Amino acid sequence: MHELGIVFHMIDTLEEVGRDNGLTSIAKVTLNLGEVSGVLPDYLLDCWRWAADRSDLLRGAELDIEKIDAVTVCNACGRTYATLAHGKTCPHCGSNDTVLLRGNEAEIDTIEGW
Repeated sequence: MHELGIVFHMIDTLEEVGRDNGLTSIAKVTLNLGEVSGVLPDYLLDCWRWAADRSDLLRGAELDIEKIDAVTVCNACGRTYATLAHGKTCPHCGSNDTVLLRGNEAEIDTIEGW
């Protein structure tokens, strides 16, 4: 149930950005969400709707989730690959000396408001 905590953190951040920029209303927020972040998009959207409607600044605001594909780099051969398809083992050389480059993030990308 960490989705609700993520939404509360987002709302705190958005309200601070709104104050700092003189916004009276936010209509849409785009969130970049990594496919291996462990966050369930449907549950996040449900939490968003419940929590955002309790904020004067965010009431009725849409949350658009953009999926970020997970990509891993192999330290042995230097090549990248799709993490979900191959996990920790490099499909190019078979090494397990790999590092996740992207796909674990949950970041606010854009805010549309006035």
